[in-house]
Amino acid sequence: MASIKLISTTTIQAPTHIPQKIHLTPWDLSSLQVEMNQKGLLFHNPQNPNDTSNQIQHLKNSLSSTLAFFPPLSGRLIIDNHGDDNNNNNASCFILCNNLGALFIHAKAENISVSDTLKPNYVPPIVHSFFPLNKVKNYEGTSKPLLAVQVTELVDGIFIGFSINHAVVDGKSFWHFINSWSEISRGFDQPSKLPTLNRWFLDDSIEIPIKFPFKIEENLKNTEIDENSLPLERIFHFTKEKIAKLKSKANEEANTDKISSLQALLTHIWRAVIRCHNIDLEEEIMYFLVIDARSRVVPQLSENYFGNVLQVGGVKVKAKELLVEGGFGKVAFEMNKMIGSYNGDTLKRNYENWVKNPSLFQGRLSNVKALATSSSPRFDVYGNDFGWGKPVGVRSGGANKSDGTITMFCGEEEGSIDVEVCLSYDVLEAMGNDPQFINIF
Repeated sequence: MASIKLISTTTIQAPTHIPQKIHLTPWDLSSLQVEMNQKGLLFHNPQNPNDTSNQIQHLKNSLSSTLAFFPPLSGRLIIDNHGDDNNNNNASCFILCNNLGALFIHAKAENISVSDTLKPNYVPPIVHSFFPLNKVKNYEGTSKPLLAVQVTELVDGIFIGFSINHAVVDGKSFWHFINSWSEISRGFDQPSKLPTLNRWFLDDSIEIPIKFPFKIEENLKNTEIDENSLPLERIFHFTKEKIAKLKSKANEEANTDKISSLQALLTHIWRAVIRCHNIDLEEEIMYFLVIDARSRVVPQLSENYFGNVLQVGGVKVKAKELLVEGGFGKVAFEMNKMIGSYNGDTLKRNYENWVKNPSLFQGRLSNVKALATSSSPRFDVYGNDFGWGKPVGVRSGGANKSDGTITMFCGEEEGSIDVEVCLSYDVLEAMGNDPQFINIF
């Protein structure tokens, strides 16, 4: 049986730092109860697999240099509880950039190769062991590192697993940091895109720090998930040509040119799940999408804004609407319109409403009749060369996984997309054998 051997654990600090406090926005605070964001890169290792000491030390040194430009990731969260004499809970949270450091783990996977990790349709369970701080929730960043890296040596490769606190950064900022680290690892003096660290607060009417009326620990009493109950994860690959066919078909059916490639692909996946899940056609089903709002707020935020700028939107339809003639284009267009509705006014209203009535993301879906997509094929995954070549694969950890979770990555070849789908074995097998899904019309 494959096993993971721990070689060393190190705390990595920036070479210099200036102490500062960064207050969190509603976009940040809403992620406090979910688990850390986990993504990882798989590499072939052209160097001597029996002597990786220089390679590991180089990664530690370049990580330290990179943290100098990203001080929140070497800090900790501070949660202040301001309960009064009547025991009314009132808390606030901020990042203290105190350079306590990031966690760096060096490990070895006995008898596991690159192909063992990459080739199977179903993600091998041991891949979750390639990530540090499993099951750690973001609010635990008061005592746990906000960034943890695990470098796991394989027989013929290396897997670098990243766990980053989701109350500190979203997916776009996550990959901004990884892209920057890989640049510095290749010899850059500084990242090509410097992060914008200042958080965005709506206006002067918002009191800072923003307070929320509950104690985090009490709000999380019943949120633990049994690891053995997690669904399987299967990777489906879509070429640039197949995605183009989907986009063309969706726009043709909806008599528009507004439906994007990604919206068409997500609707295609949704239809396949409905066909293979044996759901009552009269059932109402939901699809949740994470929407990057950087370009949607007024005025627009920098593309290098380092934090969370996410909204979660949903589309609800009856199952039969996806399967009828013309339903593919109609539902894809509904998804397009939903995303488009998140304009400056909507974002301002949602921001104000959260301050008045704070709520936290649940992290995992509780409804089997819902799907939810995270991550994005627009993130630069395969450009992350740390000095020995580009990645040959990307995988996610077990954090925040549930039945119906879908994770999107760009594929290795230009324009392609890899889709990681979490569902039961029977449904995933049916999808894999569904010619409408695999072959595209």
